[in-house]
Amino acid sequence: MNQLIKDKLSLLPSSPGCYLMKNKDGTIIYVGKAKKLKNRVHSYFVGAHDYKTTKLVSEIVDFEYIVTSSEKEALLLEINLIKDYAPQYNIMFMDNTYYPYIQMTNEKHPRLQIVRNASQKKAKHFGPFPDATAARDTFKLINRLYPLRKCNHIPKKPCLYYSLNQCLAPCVQEVDLEKYVTIKKEITKLLNGDIKDKIKELTDKMLEASEQLNFEQAKEYRDLISHIQYVTAKQHVQFNDHIDRDILGYHVNHGYLSIQLFFMRNGKLLSRDINLVPISENIQDDLQQFIVTFYQNNTFPKEILLPQDVDDTLLQEILDCKILKPQRGNKLSLVQMANENAKESLEKKFKLIEKNEAATIGAMNQLGELLGIETPHVIELFDNSNIQGAYAVAGMVCFKDGVPSKKDYRKYKIKTVEGPDDYASMREVIYRRYYRVLMEGLTPPDMILVDGGLGQIHAAKEIIDSLNLNIKICGLAKDDKHSTAMLLDEEGMPIPIHPKSELFFLLTRMQDEVHRYAISFHKNVRSRSLFASILDRVEGIGPKRKKQLLNHFKSVKKMKEASLEDLKNILPEKIAEELYKVLQE
Repeated sequence: MNQLIKDKLSLLPSSPGCYLMKNKDGTIIYVGKAKKLKNRVHSYFVGAHDYKTTKLVSEIVDFEYIVTSSEKEALLLEINLIKDYAPQYNIMFMDNTYYPYIQMTNEKHPRLQIVRNASQKKAKHFGPFPDATAARDTFKLINRLYPLRKCNHIPKKPCLYYSLNQCLAPCVQEVDLEKYVTIKKEITKLLNGDIKDKIKELTDKMLEASEQLNFEQAKEYRDLISHIQYVTAKQHVQFNDHIDRDILGYHVNHGYLSIQLFFMRNGKLLSRDINLVPISENIQDDLQQFIVTFYQNNTFPKEILLPQDVDDTLLQEILDCKILKPQRGNKLSLVQMANENAKESLEKKFKLIEKNEAATIGAMNQLGELLGIETPHVIELFDNSNIQGAYAVAGMVCFKDGVPSKKDYRKYKIKTVEGPDDYASMREVIYRRYYRVLMEGLTPPDMILVDGGLGQIHAAKEIIDSLNLNIKICGLAKDDKHSTAMLLDEEGMPIPIHPKSELFFLLTRMQDEVHRYAISFHKNVRSRSLFASILDRVEGIGPKRKKQLLNHFKSVKKMKEASLEDLKNILPEKIAEELYKVLQE
């Protein structure tokens, strides 16, 4: 503990608040909340801790704190700070909390869409669907069964959906709005699992079509019946109270926290989701953080069921729904089932991890033996991406002991290369990466893999040799189907690897990951560039408004799909009209 920390500890208040731990680079590596800042922060620097906390404390050289008026306020602030700074030692729940919903809009001529944010109050939402495929299947089924409009913007002439009787065509004819009321009620019944009437209706139509020898149409009705039964097949637990409720269970073991969520809608258990995260020192804090973060992004049910030992004091203050901790009956059975599922998921996960770890370690050892070097524990992979030299970028991904280390991934915009020159791009990126490694005293990897053949290998080797670094370099070549074909040594000679070996599978995963990362970055750069070029055509849109539009719509495609009213919510009316005109052109 340095003198700065000692001085700051002596000045800490006994108020509730949040604290932000920093490393030697000034980077925030951990955010926490406390009922009493003085006691909580001081506890890090005295006594014994588990491995994770000991490692965290060893890196802390400074800290800041923010005083709040209550513990509730501290919890909400903690969640926002974690989202802003993404500290490496904090548990991250955010990736698992944006579930798909089916949204029925509240427009004059309503439509269905799949959304990841259910915060729009006027629309009606069905879900959540932890399985995105199930959401898409259900969405397609509903659109086939009910003739709601499919177009984002009402066109001037009817489309194919009208010919298929899947749209009422408000573009060319007046639609009785009562018809929409009926359709909405039927969709709500179907999505709540009440399929009896719809099955009977389709069965009658199937039999009628069959009697008229219209076997093609009869088959279509039969397929629809099968699809409805498949989509609703998971509704195996039912309460007669028809209430929407979420049930949470958890289990702790192996240093991990397993959280199981069940989603019950209209009294039927529709779906579930599992979250596995490393535990911190306070499991109650982790559970509270998860629950509050989840309901910042998802709809509230009528009630939430929690295990008896979960501290719900803050949750009762923050969440806008009933929170129950059942002690008997069917609700207790649901919570116990969630706990059992959380336990089962955690045990199963670790059995798979043990199996995969053994295979991965074996693959890394085999790679070292093939290359005549010690087992390479850290491998960095590079791939370039461009379109005829335009929007040229590169991506670097890092694997440690065969596992992706995403905090070590890096993105590069190519700065010095004109035109489509992969070799020059590779030289630039390799130089920038390892010149910085030398200047900052970082530990270089045990091995470099470049996506490509002899040219890319020589380009990388030229730079590594000029920097006097001793790093093994190999290439990963693809076949004409863009699949991993072979590993190449520094002379471009193939290194024989059995295509069904664990090593081959591992190299394939590595190559796919670096390619995905580079392509994703390239699409992002290209989209932002196109976004900016379109906005430059509209007078009155400067840097500030560009940023607002980009933050809101994310891509050109989403901006083009926006209605004029959507644009008016962000821009002045005349500028919004001009931008809408440009986008439609």
